[in-house]
Amino acid sequence: MHHKPRIFINMHYMEIGGAERALLGLLNAVDTTKYDVDLFINQHTGEFMPLIPTNINLLLEEPRYSTLERPIFETIKKGHIDIAIARVVARLNHWLYTKAQKTNKEKDASIFQYVAKYTTPLLPKLHKLGVYDLAISFLTPHNIVKHKIQARKKIAWIHTDYSTISVNKDIESKVWCAFDKIISISDKVTETFSSCFPELGNKIIEIENILSPKFIRQQASEFKPSEYLTDKLNFCSVGRFCYAKNFESIPYIARLLVDKGLDFHWFIIGYGNTDEINRNITETGTQRYITLLGKKTNPYPYIAHCDIYIQPSRYEGKSITVREAQILCRPTIITNYPTAASQVKDRLDGIICDMSCESVADAIENLVRNQNLQQNIMNYLSVNDYGNESEINKIYNLI
Repeated sequence: MHHKPRIFINMHYMEIGGAERALLGLLNAVDTTKYDVDLFINQHTGEFMPLIPTNINLLLEEPRYSTLERPIFETIKKGHIDIAIARVVARLNHWLYTKAQKTNKEKDASIFQYVAKYTTPLLPKLHKLGVYDLAISFLTPHNIVKHKIQARKKIAWIHTDYSTISVNKDIESKVWCAFDKIISISDKVTETFSSCFPELGNKIIEIENILSPKFIRQQASEFKPSEYLTDKLNFCSVGRFCYAKNFESIPYIARLLVDKGLDFHWFIIGYGNTDEINRNITETGTQRYITLLGKKTNPYPYIAHCDIYIQPSRYEGKSITVREAQILCRPTIITNYPTAASQVKDRLDGIICDMSCESVADAIENLVRNQNLQQNIMNYLSVNDYGNESEINKIYNLI
């Protein structure tokens, strides 16, 4: 009997995040009648754990792997003292490195690579799982798939625009080199990664984040958001509270809209540090117009029922939420970040406006007052397919 090709996938945990959502899209698209998929999650935590499709074989949690991202104190309590020490040593070495580099601490992402460098040797090998046809490391650092898994082919994913972070190229390059192919989610991501690691350019293949329209529509129909107001326009934005997403500018945009006489409420779903946005809400006096809903396991009903979806980002690799809003046929406004044109055809399937608060406010006002344009955008979205499940074939071809 001919055995099905075996695929191994490694992920840190299943918290709510872009990479985790992208992984769910991939898992939903894999044809498990033709491929056996083993999913190894270091730490079985996060709101997305129950959304892992049942036809995917979720491997048991390995105690030592589950300590990599937990608080160090907890790691010691669980008896994994060596891993705790390795993490402290990693931090120390990272601190010495950043001091020598004088890098911008905000942008420095090399800590993860340091931790992986010192902790991976202490983890048990996963050879008992046998030899896979393809092993996928879905999120950096990629040391586990490099050192602990046996596979005929290994591939690693890049989810990050490398122009927005700084890393220790020497340590990181050694890990990337071990992979047969490197998967990038967009041409911008490819470009910035290649300028950081020119020696790896020939290994890159582009595979977009896989979005399953069926899964998204199914999730969107789970409930109607009770927070939404029936007598006002409901605006929605989804994402992490970080520099890239630019949510701290929303109160200023809202203030301009209030002054224009618009009757609306803006709901923001996401997580991260909300201090700055809260300060700006207070400063602009927009408490009555903005609600931070925190993180939601299922944001889709909020996207599906909003009047306008707004993404005021400074930059995006490939905004998954913009695609999701398009799949759910919502009129969408995005700012003109570098990859904007690859996501929205202006005035056809969304609106692209300049980055300034004034431009965003004007775009919202224009769209609100132009029922025709709203309807045309929704009609266009409803007859065009924004899913891309065929991207999975690129993974099959690697086997």
